[in-house]
Amino acid sequence: MSRKLPPLKALRAFEAAARHLSFTQAAAELNVTQAAISHQVKLLEEHLGIQLFRRLNRRLVLTEAGQIYLPVLRDAFDRIAAGTSQLFKDDDSGPLTVSVLPSLAAKWLLPRMSRFRDRHPDIDVMISANNKLVDFSDDSVEMAIRYGAGTYPGLQVDLLLSDEVFPVCSPALLKGPNPLKAPEDLRHYTLLHDEVSRHDESPDWRNWLRAAQVSGIDCTRGPGFSDSSMVIEAAAAGQGVALAHRWLAAADLESGRVVQPFGPSVPSKFAYYIVCPPALAERRRVRLFREWLLEEAQKTGAEPEDWR
Repeated sequence: MSRKLPPLKALRAFEAAARHLSFTQAAAELNVTQAAISHQVKLLEEHLGIQLFRRLNRRLVLTEAGQIYLPVLRDAFDRIAAGTSQLFKDDDSGPLTVSVLPSLAAKWLLPRMSRFRDRHPDIDVMISANNKLVDFSDDSVEMAIRYGAGTYPGLQVDLLLSDEVFPVCSPALLKGPNPLKAPEDLRHYTLLHDEVSRHDESPDWRNWLRAAQVSGIDCTRGPGFSDSSMVIEAAAAGQGVALAHRWLAAADLESGRVVQPFGPSVPSKFAYYIVCPPALAERRRVRLFREWLLEEAQKTGAEPEDWR
């Protein structure tokens, strides 16, 4: 619906002058000159075709129309002020809800959450693990961690973790009759596929084999998994060789559940990003959780890169 409104600057000048019944006091409140207030009120009266003030013996008096118009504008400005304050209100009445991809939640975020709780015991965090895009206008979610190219119009975006992929497998596959020693040895093993990577432009087995300069291996064979953490679990169970995202495999590599038998590591075009509406970014709990995430990411970047 199209709204035909008078000039907002003129409305603001009239509301202040009508409330004080003084152009001088209105000018002081709005930090402009008395002449500017008088000019804006005159513009509004001309726009409406109605006289809003009478000037009697140096006194300012509202006309009947002005008396009708003042409470309408006062209510409108009060509502705007209240709505603006609500955007920035630090509401600690409930948990901070964060939407995170299930794989990153399970493999990277949840093992670290005790450190956030120790630092900020007064902030409860609700992790919503799903792959759905968040509608911040209709959802209770205040922040999300997403995997993509970093283009999220209208949102505040912080790079959390860059990404790369490389093969991982059970340590048992490094022994036996056909030990994994070089990329060419993959022909003897089942390839495990991350179905998410097949759809998000992350490097898949075809890309990786090309980067490793290996040919003659059917990169389409082998089972697929709908979640990136599941493909790592299948690799740890000895079911084949997975192409793993660096930060999803980091804990399992460090513990020795899986190993990286050989390179190369292929950079991904995508990365993990923290996203939230700018209006929510300075809420205390949102700000503190974002700062903690970025601190953890910096620590993560210092973890060992060679787990072979």
